Amino acid sequence: MRAVSQRGFGGPEVLEVIETDRPEPAPTEVLVRVRAAGINPVDWKTRSGAGMAWFLGDPPLVLGWDVSGVVEEVGFGTSHLEVGDEVLGMPWFPRRAGAYAEYVTAPSRHFVRKPAGLSHEEAAALPLAGLTAYQILFDVADLQPGHRVLVQAAAGGVGHLAVQLAKAHGAYVIGTASAAKHDFLRSIGVDEAIDYHEVDVNQTVSDVDLVLHLAGEPAVGTLREGGLIVSVAGGVSLELAEAAATRKVRASGVLVEPDHAQLQAMVELIEAGKLRVVVEQTFPLAEAAKAHELGEAGRVTGKLVLTV
Repeated sequence: MRAVSQRGFGGPEVLEVIETDRPEPAPTEVLVRVRAAGINPVDWKTRSGAGMAWFLGDPPLVLGWDVSGVVEEVGFGTSHLEVGDEVLGMPWFPRRAGAYAEYVTAPSRHFVRKPAGLSHEEAAALPLAGLTAYQILFDVADLQPGHRVLVQAAAGGVGHLAVQLAKAHGAYVIGTASAAKHDFLRSIGVDEAIDYHEVDVNQTVSDVDLVLHLAGEPAVGTLREGGLIVSVAGGVSLELAEAAATRKVRASGVLVEPDHAQLQAMVELIEAGKLRVVVEQTFPLAEAAKAHELGEAGRVTGKLVLTV
């Protein structure tokens, strides 16, 4: 099979298409023929030697955790899926999954069936970003209807899904993005759109219950006493911890986990018309380096996806 691999850490230029052996499913696993693979910040961070590189070990390495495709084989004991099922999932994270390839194997319950009305490209953009947003909102923050939520970088991959999940749960959502993206933010349900280029969000927003810090400086000053900031952008630094303690608020990091039930819950929201996945651009597998260059520039609305 073809896969995008790297023989060392570095810039996008280290990514290259190779020929490698097709994996075989173990008991309770499925072999999925990949139709599309989502791209996430953890991918280019790991490619450079940061991100999950410390855990995954030295190259050669095939990146990627977001998958949409078709079940080609099922291992012994698999009862959840059948050959021919169209599926989406986030296999193995944070272990190596190798989604930038024509085939992946993983436990069958790392996948759910893809909604018929969702393209493979849209489906591949959902799992990692969607699960990150879902686990922040409901596992870490215990979001309740009526809570005030601030999403920093609300037009991005995690951000645009977090906005919709929070709105579907009855929250009041404030989102930051450049002015050019404010119409998009309103289209996905943001109640207040803030241009972070023009306004200091800490001076204009207050009484927030939850901040999703996805980019920029963490907006600790917007929180009510006892509120929570969850930082995906680098976790809880010493500076953030000290700022949170000073203001009598809580700070937490998060590392996403595969979760079959949560994926299924998001699929049901998609089928109900309450959640949509936005893909700004797709690239063929051979142009993974170009996709990384665009993603690292930090201006993408929604997600970037590789088509396989």
